[in-house]
Amino acid sequence: MPEVQLFGHAKSKATRKAQRFFKERRVPFHYVDLNVRAPSPGELRRWVQRFGVAGILDPDSRSYVSYVSASDDDWINRIIRDPTVLRLPLARYGTDLAVGDDPQAWQRFLDAAKSA
Repeated sequence: MPEVQLFGHAKSKATRKAQRFFKERRVPFHYVDLNVRAPSPGELRRWVQRFGVAGILDPDSRSYVSYVSASDDDWINRIIRDPTVLRLPLARYGTDLAVGDDPQAWQRFLDAAKSA
């Protein structure tokens, strides 16, 4: 059975909300603190392919800088160096992905975990 994975950091309210959502429902999850372990390029590409770069970036973050001409690979390299530009948490259950505060997607993960 796949495990829910959450990528975030402790200061992110949405990350803490996602952790609380799964804990309250007794769904095991694996948490990756992006301040401790940088995301791999391959990991980030999954979200970029699904949501696009603009979909995973948080324009309200302090470290967000708009690079008009930056390619996806340039953004991925920047995110690896500074994950605070991400809209957190990044969540995954099997091949299903979610970005940010998305309780509907988390519920979808929960439903899939129960039926597995």
